[in-house]
Amino acid sequence: MLDFLLTSDAIMALLTLTFLEIILGIDNIVFISIAANKLPEHQQSKATTIGLIMAMVQRIILLFFVSFLIGLKEPFYIIELTWLHIAISWQAVILFVGGLFLIYKSTSEIHEKVEMPLNDENALKGRKIKSLTHAITQILLIDFIFSVDSILTAVGMTNGLHPNHNYTLVLMIIAVVISIAVMIGFANPIRKFINEHPSMQLLGLAFLILIGFMLITEAAHLSHAKLFGNEVGAIPKGYLYFAIAFSLFVEFLNFRIQKKRK
Repeated sequence: MLDFLLTSDAIMALLTLTFLEIILGIDNIVFISIAANKLPEHQQSKATTIGLIMAMVQRIILLFFVSFLIGLKEPFYIIELTWLHIAISWQAVILFVGGLFLIYKSTSEIHEKVEMPLNDENALKGRKIKSLTHAITQILLIDFIFSVDSILTAVGMTNGLHPNHNYTLVLMIIAVVISIAVMIGFANPIRKFINEHPSMQLLGLAFLILIGFMLITEAAHLSHAKLFGNEVGAIPKGYLYFAIAFSLFVEFLNFRIQKKRK
């Protein structure tokens, strides 16, 4: 286990996944803050911390559930046509549907942030919160919605890293725990940074489109899909790491240029 966690692939996956989990968690922090701010001042930080810790537990439970489904590799239905061959398994179904969901969610989120900023925040502000229990319940419901793309991102980044799926499950749990710990400790500075540099969140959503596409091709590869006699291959994760690292480097240069102009 330790040998796997110390490999370059596992470390790169952990760093990239933790970064994406934090970026994806920004909206979560915004909604949690709005819900907590409706409570008396002495309960606000308590609601935020409890909400995030319970959100972490909720995500880990979801990881176990999704990992169980992905472990079902045996095909249950085979499509055999003259131009198409697919051996469908639950693993492939989860990855394919997850990839479509990430592409849809990311595209709609980008559209919403560009065309209708603060739309969801204003809707949440209109709701009444009467007690700490009510606030935490609402925080958990909000986090469940945000957890789906977070879990699918984790699956996309770690799938195929190791033959033993339990190893990649541990890697995903570590990334979730680190990201939640960072959000608990630095929620306000992170929010402030993203508010000053909203392009970072759009960049994170753009990465999700790449991960969604990678999940779809991975599903086709694991189904041994053949289209007109040509088998669909898996996309090496190194391409994804390079795209993310290059984009972040360009964004860093952009920050420096903007800072000098100011």
